[in-house]
Amino acid sequence: MKKALSLLLAVLLFALSGCGNTNTPAQSEQDKDSSAQTNQNTDTVTGTESPDNTEKIVSEPEASSGILVIYFSRTGEQYTVGVIDKGNTAIVAEMIAEETGAELFEVLPEEDYYPYTYNELTDVAKKEQNEKARPAYQGTLPDLAAYSTIFIGAPVWWGDWPMIMYTVFENNDFSGKTLIPFSTHEGSGLSGFDKKLQSACPDAEVLKGLAVRGNDAQNSQDKVRESVNSWLAELGF
Repeated sequence: MKKALSLLLAVLLFALSGCGNTNTPAQSEQDKDSSAQTNQNTDTVTGTESPDNTEKIVSEPEASSGILVIYFSRTGEQYTVGVIDKGNTAIVAEMIAEETGAELFEVLPEEDYYPYTYNELTDVAKKEQNEKARPAYQGTLPDLAAYSTIFIGAPVWWGDWPMIMYTVFENNDFSGKTLIPFSTHEGSGLSGFDKKLQSACPDAEVLKGLAVRGNDAQNSQDKVRESVNSWLAELGF
C-alpha cells in the first residue's frame, strides 16, 4: 500500500512539474521576433533620420549694402588705348563695387548698333547728341528703394553723358538718393557729369565725382585703384 501511494505521489509531482512550463516552442520564437522588432525600432530612432524628418538649414540672405553702381561701358577700339575686350568704365565700376560692397548694374543697349571702330563710334555718338536721342536699354534697374547711394559712371562722349544714360535718368525715380558720378576719358575729365546729373535728377543729392583716364584703366590699374580708394575715403566709404 505504501509503495502504491509513493508511486502515485511521484506521478502527481511529475505532472505538476510539466504544467509549470507554459512557454511552447512557438511562443519562444514569437518572443524572439518581438525582441528583434524592438531592436529594429530602436535603431530607427537612434539612427539617421529620414529625409522628410531631417531639419533643414536655411541660409539667411546676405544683407544688402544699400549701394548700387550703374554704369555704361564699351569695348572695341579706343582712343590712345587700342582694341580692348573690357571697357574702361567697367573696370572702374568693379573697383568701386569691390571697395564698397555695392551691387552692379550694367546699362546695355537694347539694340547695339554702336560701331566697333573709334571714329565711327564718335560719329554715332555725335548724331545721338544732336538729335537728343534716348536709346533704349535692356531690362530694368533693380528696385531703387533698396539703395540709398548710387554710383553712376560712363565714358565721356562729346563732353557729355552718352545719350543712353539720359534714358536711365529719365525713366527711373532717383528722388532722395545720393548720386555719385564717375567718368572715363582721354583728356576731358569729368566734363560736368555732376552738374548734368543734378539737372537730370533735381530731387537727388549729387556728390563729388571721379574722372579716370581710359589709358590708366587699361594699363595702370594699381594707380587707378589708389585714386578710387582715396576718393571713396574722402566721401566716407
